[in-house]
Amino acid sequence: MSFKAEYIWIDGTEPTAKLRSKTKILGDDAKGADLPIWGFDGSSTNQAKGHASDCVLKPVFVCPDPIRGGDDVLVLCEVLNTDMTPHESNTRAALAEVAGKFAAQEPIFGIEQEYTFFKDAYPLGFPKGGFPAPQGGYYCGVGSDEIFGRDVVEAHLDNCLKAGLGISGINAEVMPGQWEFQVGPLAPLEVADQLWVARWLLYRTAEDFGIAATLDPKPVKGDWNGAGAHTNFSTKAMRESYDAIITAAESLGEGSKPLDHVKNYGAGIDDRLTGLHETAPWNEYSYGVSDRGASVRIPWQVEKDGKGYIEDRRPNANVDPYVVTRLLVDTCCTALEKAGQV
Repeated sequence: MSFKAEYIWIDGTEPTAKLRSKTKILGDDAKGADLPIWGFDGSSTNQAKGHASDCVLKPVFVCPDPIRGGDDVLVLCEVLNTDMTPHESNTRAALAEVAGKFAAQEPIFGIEQEYTFFKDAYPLGFPKGGFPAPQGGYYCGVGSDEIFGRDVVEAHLDNCLKAGLGISGINAEVMPGQWEFQVGPLAPLEVADQLWVARWLLYRTAEDFGIAATLDPKPVKGDWNGAGAHTNFSTKAMRESYDAIITAAESLGEGSKPLDHVKNYGAGIDDRLTGLHETAPWNEYSYGVSDRGASVRIPWQVEKDGKGYIEDRRPNANVDPYVVTRLLVDTCCTALEKAGQV
């Protein structure tokens, strides 16, 4: 019996890449085996010129397809050139190298993916041509006067769980029609792969409801919270020592590191990181215990326990998870290694 494999990849659109996918029909002989490479027209995805348009899809993560069901699967792919080298848009390859280099430190991530629903060009819950009541009661709220899109959110959560993804929770966010799901704790490659698949499932699930989901970091200008991808990070040493927590937090503020990170934390970061709405200014670095106005927050429980993790609050909702995990591993693990805290 043949089955459907939905090949998913990240395109070359700038400044924010998009997800693409197409379906391949495979026979019984492919079940339980390494799935074959495939190809696509890179000239239609901002990844090639028309005179040399072929790009290669290499499967890197496979999970059950919760929408089609049965034996059908979702297949996340890396994009390669025809000589089998990583395409310039392939940010996963660079993460794999850094994750391998620091694997002994056992880095782990949890990423909080915020997003916003839109319907007919308006955020879900916003009256056409106007604004709802100011933010305040929407966060983790309940009731049809404050919550919009819960049916889509629940369907997305169910789809992620059926796919076997490491989803650890959901909640309504500060603005109407704005929600969050969390992926992790997982190792760098796993958390990034699974976040990309969870994003694809978000778009695909919302599609069935006639609703669009966006990762725009500031979907509504003015006195409304933006949308981020707060990134929780730890190593084995950080999970055992508060000194390692401080070393990691301080390493992110050294020299050019604040700008090196922020400029790669998603397009439109200066619109969101203003110093208001639970953010630190994009061009200033700070860390503090229980401080949601800092660049990096150390949870109060971490200080109390003397071990745990840090939360980088700067990444935008539209950040590339392969990039943010690579940067945090490289910066923090290098500092911990130099300090002998490994």
